[in-house]
Amino acid sequence: MQKTFSIIKPDAVKRNLIGHINQIIESSDLKILASKKMYLTKKQAEIFYEVHNERPFFNSLVEYMTSGPVQVQVLEGDDAVAKYRKIMGATNPEEADNGTIRKLYAESIEANSVHGSDSEENAKIEISFFFSGSELA
Repeated sequence: MQKTFSIIKPDAVKRNLIGHINQIIESSDLKILASKKMYLTKKQAEIFYEVHNERPFFNSLVEYMTSGPVQVQVLEGDDAVAKYRKIMGATNPEEADNGTIRKLYAESIEANSVHGSDSEENAKIEISFFFSGSELA
């Protein structure tokens, strides 16, 4: 069983969509192993999105991700990284397939409701950024 990481972003949390999104996740044969609501600090967001620090949208992304609570989650299932990326849909909701989380709930490319790891290696890094081993037991 593979693990992946998910963030339900501030726009979706604000609109009370955690349950709706989790229903899609669980109906896609992914198990939610760990889940917690939190506020990201500016420093946490800067570190987490460090890969984008040279991109023009970096400051806007950090501001957005610290604008309200997020729900961070660890998901598990067969080929969890690819499966979750498929159900999230394209980053741009206008390009997302019907029935995907972003097609259903995203407000924009930035406020696109969810984040998911893009590789198994990054999933391990992202999970350990937010969860201790004892939280995954």
